[in-house]
Amino acid sequence: MERKTISVTGMSCNGCEQNVKSALQNIEGITRIDADHEGDTVELVAEDDVADDDIEAAIENAGYDVEA
Repeated sequence: MERKTISVTGMSCNGCEQNVKSALQNIEGITRIDADHEGDTVELVAEDDVADDDIEAAIENAGYDVEA
């Protein structure tokens, strides 16, 4: 398992946090998701084989931006 912290812009409320969580829950291998719109971060715990590209694509498809 690997812990990741991702910088996400565009989240402005609890509803945005839920949108990001819902998008990430569709990825097999992610076991924990904590989104924080005030800190512009998403912290997650995922199996080692979960691709960063898949995580970023899910967040972007939900309408938010991932910062490098």
